[in-house]
Amino acid sequence: MLQFQGIEHINGDIAILRVPQPSPAQQGSDFSQNTHPRLNDLALLESTQGEPLLARIIKLENDLVHLQVLNGTRGLATDAKVHFLNRPFDVPAGDALLGRVFSGRGEPMDQGPSLAHVRHIPLQLNTVNPISRNLASKMIRTRIPMIDVFNCLVESQKIPIFSLAGEPFNPLLARIGVQADADIVVFGGMGLIYDDYHYFHHHFAQAGVSDRTIMFVNQASDPIMERLLVPDLALSVAEHFAVKENKRVLVLLTDMTAFADALKEVGIAMEQIPSNRGYIGDLYTQLARRYEKACDFKGAGSVTILSATTMPGNDVTHPVPDNTGYITEGQFYLHDGYLDPFGSLSRLKQHVIGKETREDHNQLMNALIRLYAQAQDAKQKQAMSFDLGEFDQRLLKYEVDFRAQFMSLNVDIALEDALDAGWQLLARYFAPHEVLIKQALLDRFWPKANTTHSSGAA
Repeated sequence: MLQFQGIEHINGDIAILRVPQPSPAQQGSDFSQNTHPRLNDLALLESTQGEPLLARIIKLENDLVHLQVLNGTRGLATDAKVHFLNRPFDVPAGDALLGRVFSGRGEPMDQGPSLAHVRHIPLQLNTVNPISRNLASKMIRTRIPMIDVFNCLVESQKIPIFSLAGEPFNPLLARIGVQADADIVVFGGMGLIYDDYHYFHHHFAQAGVSDRTIMFVNQASDPIMERLLVPDLALSVAEHFAVKENKRVLVLLTDMTAFADALKEVGIAMEQIPSNRGYIGDLYTQLARRYEKACDFKGAGSVTILSATTMPGNDVTHPVPDNTGYITEGQFYLHDGYLDPFGSLSRLKQHVIGKETREDHNQLMNALIRLYAQAQDAKQKQAMSFDLGEFDQRLLKYEVDFRAQFMSLNVDIALEDALDAGWQLLARYFAPHEVLIKQALLDRFWPKANTTHSSGAA
């Protein structure tokens, strides 16, 4: 191992070391490549606490080497010895990971068997060449009507859940992880309180899906530097399963705002010029590098990314959701305990609706949402004490049932059953001519036995 001594200074969890540059004769030689620090390689730092501290090289600037100390710099002296390991950060890969829980450094934290004998792979930081990607065309069913019916989750899609800090986005993610028809679920938790970590772990175990689940967890009490590794660990493992074992992998990440806040802290420690609200100037690039790992690989499996992004103050123009919206293919908007049908959008749903789903899916979805929007107008008229007509009264009753049958996060129903329930709901409150659906579909799918009168009154 290459060894140096004498840290220039320590700023937060960043240690800066001065390393002599190789001579002109040595530059580009094997000697230079094997003895000079390289970006993203690992290092060990001796501390007064006894245990060596693990660090990663995150910046090379002339003869200065910036080390991101994963354990934190407590007990680290400026005269500490620094050993460069001449290898990048790696993570175990393969079936031995299934059912296991790892820390933000990729170390087992579940008292399971040692993985020393398991093959390790370096963190895969590069995105996939577009020419190696298949066009998204396969649906991932979740049994959640507001997703399956109105905003389909498509294989290889990258899509966030925009939410306030108090909304049940973690239970929603856990439920999707249990019910989604994926081969493997890789979970990455960043800055989780213990209750949230325990909820995910317990929920996966209770549902009997632990044998297809891998968890990487950084808790709120863990070093913040580990928080930055969690998405890379989760996505590297997911890509390995997709490419090498042809698996359909669903990656769940929460919370990407905590990840961005960790980036901000590192930027401050490295004295980078801050951008909008103090975030680093390349926030968009850092987020895109992770989200663009979503891919349907030609001749192999796929990686689908579903993340949670909290919006401070419910502000969608906050830098994290704002940048995320430019990268991802839509969003699920969690508001007041519901997935909002107006704020949510899946830009890839047209690739599967009517192709992988029933022919009535598209028109039925549009009719249900259109009538729900009209119901919101009726509620506003009612709130302003306007007289409501008979059709408005039916819209108000329809809105109550629509929220209970489709918007509630407690509803667990297959897509085809949800479509049938949609037809039943329309027939309960409206006549066929009021729903604006093609006659051929009405003839085939409109419930034959219903109580709707010719006027449309239920």
